[in-house]
Amino acid sequence: MLSYATGESVKLGDRVGLGNDSDGVVVCVLDAGEYSAAYPEAQWGCLKKGVLINFPVHGLIHYEVTVEPDVKFIARGAAPSV
Repeated sequence: MLSYATGESVKLGDRVGLGNDSDGVVVCVLDAGEYSAAYPEAQWGCLKKGVLINFPVHGLIHYEVTVEPDVKFIARGAAPSV
């Protein structure tokens, strides 16, 4: 399971920031088999491990082994439905 630099585990629906973009959302936690409705396993399960984070400015980023230290955990959130 991946963690942020501060030690919190990455969870589906987490709100995160990267640079100026503070509206990122964790949309898949591949290791745990957790996928939001907009990012279904059928489409993204082939990646096998890591997490997918969708940022409005940066787009969709796959972190396979570690989450870069610049990704800042903001808050736990409900898993996105779209």
